[in-house]
Amino acid sequence: MCLAVAESSLKENEQNLPTGATLDQLDCCRKCFSWTLCTRRCICVSAISLIILGIIIAIIALTVIIGIPPPTPVNRLCVTTSKQTGFLCDNRETCLSASEVCDTRQNCANGEDEQEALCSDLPKSLPGHLIFYCKNRRLWIYADKRCNGFNDCGDCSDEIGPQANCPPCGSESWSCTLVVFYDYCTCIPRSFCRDGIQHCFDWSDEYLCTR
Repeated sequence: MCLAVAESSLKENEQNLPTGATLDQLDCCRKCFSWTLCTRRCICVSAISLIILGIIIAIIALTVIIGIPPPTPVNRLCVTTSKQTGFLCDNRETCLSASEVCDTRQNCANGEDEQEALCSDLPKSLPGHLIFYCKNRRLWIYADKRCNGFNDCGDCSDEIGPQANCPPCGSESWSCTLVVFYDYCTCIPRSFCRDGIQHCFDWSDEYLCTR
């Protein structure tokens, strides 16, 4: 294209050349004119390339200096069918109970409930809504084990007191002060009623409770 422009310009100026100009002189002029146009184009392209490269370098420099912003954490909080806080899978539909997270089984389709970042340092690596700390802060249980009727903490702190904040015993349980703290705390299954074994301190499980 450069050569075509040069030849066009030379043809327009051939009539103005001095009389007696040779073909070699014309060819030399043509080459010189073509080289000038192409050089200008190359300079223009190079300048644009340098500008683009400079912008890229500036962006990289700012990223290094300021730092890459951390990704927005995914909100995994959800409510299970049993009205307890759970872990939301990537499909935004499956809500796992707390004890299904980091149990060595992939309960989410993509296995996000077993990721190393989530399960590498239990319980610190777990979201707070999945954990319940016992009265002895060195012990912890999954949040869905709180108020489940069983003595999971070993001292009944997950079933009794303001920290646990459990509702009264349900219709399928009997409430009393137990003789010993072992599997149960304040509620026993009604199947224990009138079974010939004392579970309640006042014997109410044998004289008042009905199955």
